[in-house]
This record gives sequence, C-alpha cells and structure tokens, in this order.
Amino acid sequence: MTEITQGLDETSVSVHPNDLNDQRQQLLDLLCQLAYREGDFTLSSGQSSRYYINGKQVTLHPIGALLTGQVLFSMLSPETLAVAGLTLGADPIVTAVSVVSAYENRPIPALIVRKEAKGHGTQAYIEGPTLAPGTLVVVLEDVVTTGASAMKAVHRLRDAGYKVEEVISLVDREQGGAELYQKEGLKFRAVFTIVQIQARYQEFGL
Repeated sequence: MTEITQGLDETSVSVHPNDLNDQRQQLLDLLCQLAYREGDFTLSSGQSSRYYINGKQVTLHPIGALLTGQVLFSMLSPETLAVAGLTLGADPIVTAVSVVSAYENRPIPALIVRKEAKGHGTQAYIEGPTLAPGTLVVVLEDVVTTGASAMKAVHRLRDAGYKVEEVISLVDREQGGAELYQKEGLKFRAVFTIVQIQARYQEFGL
C-alpha cells in the first residue's frame, strides 16, 4: 500500500487511504501536534480560555487536509448533496471533502458562506454552484464552541432555499454548541471532543 509521508516536528505521519481508523488516529495526532495550544487566550466568542485550537494549522496542511476530507466524507449520509461552511475556518474543510468525494466517485459540491454579502457583482452570501431548492446540505466546521458561527451558515443556507439538518465539526469544545443545535432542531456530530484532544496531547507530552 502506498504511503504518503510528511515530516513534522514531533513525528511523521503516513496516510493509508483505505483505513478509516488509521485516518482518524492520524488526524487526532495532527490536531494535537499542530493545532492545540495551552496558555491564556480570548476566543472569537469573547470567552477567555486556557487553551486554543487553530484548526487551520491542520486543514491547510497537505496531509491534514486529506485526512480531514477522508474522515468527514465518511460521516456524510448517502442523501447529502452538498457541504457548506462559514468562511474562513470552513473553507479548506468543505473543499477537502468535495475533492475527496470526487475520488470516491460520489461528487459533492462545496459551498462557502460569507459573513457579509459581497459588495459587488451578485452581492451573494453564498459562493459555489447554484443548486436546486431543497438540496440537502451539511454544514461543516473546524471547532465548535458556542455554535454561533455555524448557525450563521445554517440560516444563510436555509434563506437560500436549501435544506440543512446537520452540523459536523472536527472538534467540539463542549461549551454549548451541541445544546444550541439541538434547540434549533439540528443533528450534531463531532469527530473529536476536547477531552479526546487533551488526553492525546498529554500522551505526547508537548
């Protein structure tokens, strides 16, 4: 089996495209090595935190993007016809999933939801292919805290006529996001919880 390797400060990873468990483990390791940091931080929600997860350190990494696309694609229901997310954190995620879907012979378009409508051209909130009304779209996110960011994407997509029933995130900080989605009638899943990230981080001794 062909291996794709990429040197990292702490270790190197090898991607085995047909082994989902291995992909998940390597994605977890990359999140711990590249994205997770401890210290004093202020989150986008305004909350103070003793740790921070910069998901783009992984989702814009060549191997991290591939693993992200593979793992999240495997979580999509067969009825999913598109993936979408709020710019900027979700941009590389929805792109990775869309590319992987093409290699899996199940092409799924990616949509990027702007925070504000662009000030020229069509002044659209949503970038990407124009899909039929009622198209089932899954919203993707890198890190969920309160859930507010992904909800902006959900509302914009629904306003555009799309059907949104689920949010999937790489990491759940377990600080209210799941409860918000449940209140809004959305299904929510995360690849990893913050507890899993922190436990693996301690094993590395970083």
